[in-house]
Amino acid sequence: LTAKVQALLRRSYEVDSRTYLKHGDAVLNSDRQALIYGEDEIELTKNEYKILQTLMEKKGVGSREALMERLWKSDSFVDENTLTVNVTRLRRKLEERGLPGFIATKHGVGYYLK
Repeated sequence: LTAKVQALLRRSYEVDSRTYLKHGDAVLNSDRQALIYGEDEIELTKNEYKILQTLMEKKGVGSREALMERLWKSDSFVDENTLTVNVTRLRRKLEERGLPGFIATKHGVGYYLK
């Protein structure tokens, strides 16, 4: 119980000091939890934001394990398909807004930004 409370507090008070992260022409705004591409602001869910934030900070291949740890910091088991579904939905959203292929897969390793 103590570990669960500590994990909850850690997540609740997690603060990111960087307001903007940039990759190519896309800018991740942490204040608004949105991706800005050209004149378009793409609203992101909490998980979509964390996926992009992790990949932009990493500046390389982000492992599936690192992404799962960042998204679901808990002791409960989360199926790896849950991450796949989140990444697929994010890719679809980005593709609809003019960013096809923004997130690429390195088979057997994880994801990276093109």
